[in-house]
Amino acid sequence: MVLKNGRIVIEKYFNGHSQNDNSIWYSAGKTLVSSTVGIAQDEGYLSINDTSSDYLGTNWSSLTTEKQDLITVKNHLSMSTGLQDYVGQTLKWICTQPSCFNYEADAGERWAYHQGAFTMLKDIVTNATETDFNDYFYTKIRDKIGMNGSWNEQILLTLYASDTRSMARWGLLIQNEGIWDAERIISKTYFDEMTSTSQDINKSYGYLWWLNGKESYMSTTSQTVVSGSLIPNAPTDMIAALGANDQKIYVVPSRNLVVVRCGDSAGETQLGLSSFDNELWGKINAVIN
Repeated sequence: MVLKNGRIVIEKYFNGHSQNDNSIWYSAGKTLVSSTVGIAQDEGYLSINDTSSDYLGTNWSSLTTEKQDLITVKNHLSMSTGLQDYVGQTLKWICTQPSCFNYEADAGERWAYHQGAFTMLKDIVTNATETDFNDYFYTKIRDKIGMNGSWNEQILLTLYASDTRSMARWGLLIQNEGIWDAERIISKTYFDEMTSTSQDINKSYGYLWWLNGKESYMSTTSQTVVSGSLIPNAPTDMIAALGANDQKIYVVPSRNLVVVRCGDSAGETQLGLSSFDNELWGKINAVIN
């Protein structure tokens, strides 16, 4: 699906999929969580500069108190907790038990794509607001912008699923910098932080959003820093929600453009960035340039 100036210009479904079918967002749904955290901060329930222990208690990890108290809510948002990420060990990677949260580096000194550490953000919001995360998100974001869909338990993961048009609505809210129908949903201050480089290690990562046009990037499964832009064929100001099996929401403010792709994998089994991104933008460029 492609939207230009807030209007659908392409909407196409394949392989039996239809407008009314839901797709799982996978990690593209992380962006829903980052904005929900921001709203909770805007409403005075939490500060992302507070230690995670302020909202999770003193025994949420296996770290010493000294090392655990280095971890802030912002570290969870920026994937810089320093916790062992257990790449290739799926059960440990998604685990949220204290025994699965072990020390690798001081918070802020290492970037690693860590599902379990991310998931704790939902508990942080729940405990800070004294409201179930799902209900808080539905009230503050989903229902306000007319999305459908819900958070659902999938084995050990809680994943969001919706129809494609709801994914597009989310993209439009981000294109409009957090404003929907003249109502500010996400504060401008938090929005700007969320969509800017969040730490000095992976320049192409904000608060759970991927950022194009930076000097370097890291992938979800490697500690290698790669020189160059995340998606070279895409506009430099593009930000993206990227999920497993090629779930994509691209937002390009300079072009008033939102592009959504969901469904089965395009060929690679990747948690976020894949070769599909650059290939697709090569084809889009042939039309928009």
